[in-house]
Amino acid sequence: MKKIEAIIRPEKLNDVKIMLSNIDVQGMTVSNVMGFGKQKGYTQIYRGQEIETKLLPKIKLEVVVPTEKVDMVIAAIADTSKTGKFGDGKIFVYDVLDAIRIRTGEHGENAL
Repeated sequence: MKKIEAIIRPEKLNDVKIMLSNIDVQGMTVSNVMGFGKQKGYTQIYRGQEIETKLLPKIKLEVVVPTEKVDMVIAAIADTSKTGKFGDGKIFVYDVLDAIRIRTGEHGENAL
């Protein structure tokens, strides 16, 4: 099993959720996060003063999938999230040793 963690633009979340649902991804965790990379934030004028915003709003999406689905899920997230501009995000992949469904006690892929 693998955990796929993606940092994406907030406006792309609904499209990504639909695409993952279409490829039978059963569950996900979504968090509102703040961060910056090469985009480095932006400057805006507020009440006549320049304000520099270094952290930008992003969405962190986490899914755990069987190893054989990893490439398909990564492609779905990347293709759906891509705008071609700075700030499109990143995808990280981690090994998952075990998963336990608390309600039933199931282990491994059965718990997904």
